[in-house]
Amino acid sequence: MASIPDDLRYTEEHEYVRTTGDGVVEIGITDYAQGELGDVVYVELPTAGTRLGAHDVFGTIEAVKAVSELFSPLAGEVTEVNSRLDQEPALVNGDPYGAGWMIRMRLDDVAAAESLLDAEGYRKIIG
Repeated sequence: MASIPDDLRYTEEHEYVRTTGDGVVEIGITDYAQGELGDVVYVELPTAGTRLGAHDVFGTIEAVKAVSELFSPLAGEVTEVNSRLDQEPALVNGDPYGAGWMIRMRLDDVAAAESLLDAEGYRKIIG
């Protein structure tokens, strides 16, 4: 069974959002998503300063099984990118909610995060 922390918000596209304070969130893919993809071999992410709208593609993730697009759950500006993923893309498999985070973003509307799925809602999506 996939790990679904109760303190995060989720999208139907299997991204998670962790609020870190000051209107900044951390975004990555869920444990369920990394399990479905298989061994991650490459992650392409935007640069800091990139502006994203909700549902914009912010990168791609390549695994042994497939290549998938990554979607921004919310609108804002990328403030930081996890550069460790350049050399260690498997961090997404081993620790998707920790060392495998992908981007940090300053939200245009902090309250918009509340519109995302809570853990129980996400559990219903993945069955």
